[in-house]
Amino acid sequence: MMLKTSAIAGLLAVALTANATAQEMDSPAREAILLDASTNTVLFEKNADTPFPPASMSKLMTVYMAFDAIKRGKLSLEDQVTVSPDTWRKWNNQGSTMFLSPNDVVTIHDLLMGIIVLSGNDACVVLAEYMAGSHDTFAEWMNTKAQEIGMTNSYFLNANGWPAAGHEMSARDLATLSYHLATDFPELYELFKVREFLYKDYKSNRFNRNPLLGRFPGADGLKTGHTEESGYGLTASAVQKGRRLILVVGGLSSMAERARESERLLQYGFRNFGYYPLFKAGEAVDNADVWLGQAGTVPLVVEKDLGITLSRGQRSKMQVTVNYMGPVKAPITKGQELGSLTISAPDRKDVTVPLIAGASVEEISGFGRLGAALSYFIFGSSAPAEQPAAAE
Repeated sequence: MMLKTSAIAGLLAVALTANATAQEMDSPAREAILLDASTNTVLFEKNADTPFPPASMSKLMTVYMAFDAIKRGKLSLEDQVTVSPDTWRKWNNQGSTMFLSPNDVVTIHDLLMGIIVLSGNDACVVLAEYMAGSHDTFAEWMNTKAQEIGMTNSYFLNANGWPAAGHEMSARDLATLSYHLATDFPELYELFKVREFLYKDYKSNRFNRNPLLGRFPGADGLKTGHTEESGYGLTASAVQKGRRLILVVGGLSSMAERARESERLLQYGFRNFGYYPLFKAGEAVDNADVWLGQAGTVPLVVEKDLGITLSRGQRSKMQVTVNYMGPVKAPITKGQELGSLTISAPDRKDVTVPLIAGASVEEISGFGRLGAALSYFIFGSSAPAEQPAAAE
């Protein structure tokens, strides 16, 4: 048995979770990240892992908690919640508000609209107390769930992002959270597209603060944030030709700069990078030689669809290499890991994904083993080339 290596000519290489190279780029944002959600590829980042006060952008975690509870059947959009007078007294004049009143009976749907569209601090606390029994308990739930979905530089002390020492998130964590909101709850995510919501007759607060909705092509979420300490921030998403980019910026100097920079970075991502498919799940990438099998070869396939995001000028510099120890001894079970596919490009780390058997191959027995051995040593194959692998 020996290591078999083959290069696949004419293909591009994947950029999974790696940075895709393009021209030099900078941003006036204090922290920023631009992510292609289709392949989890970072297109641009600046201080992306540095925790900062996220202001109202942390309300996205509160929305995630509600969406998750709805998906699990623990909460319904039609559930009705009564606003406690104590909660109203504490939050009716604390920053942005939905204008809830004491003893109002409001649905979960309207509370979510009050958070997503109106950025209501009061709505966040009412929702948190209804779900967890207390605001503090809800914050603990937020921290637990954040760890579960891969957020490593975030800590929550409240449900609405009200300034508190130690309440922080990173730009990368906000991008991770946004990815999960869009992909884990596609139907509920539609709420982020709502541009106007009127609670009772409070017309002074009715429009979504997201400056990209209705302005940038394909914009479909998510949330703004602003305090004196955090500056102006935005967590945004846009979809063009089926490709979703997620953007987080923070620490900008004004609403106007926030809008300009967000549009500029999203345009940069869509114009300078592309998504390209490589292999479909189950499609043969290569064929591995088989020893003592009823077929001479077995197809090597990827388990999931494999696509790439890369800068448009880097396509010709990518290489794809297949590695496996061969010949592979039968019996072989469909789905058995047999090798790997390695993708490489200049100035970046190699990316490796497993290759599995695309079919089962039974072992030959009796006198056939002697014939197979002779065939392999003479012709380099354990069975005639035209004999196909046994498919399931």
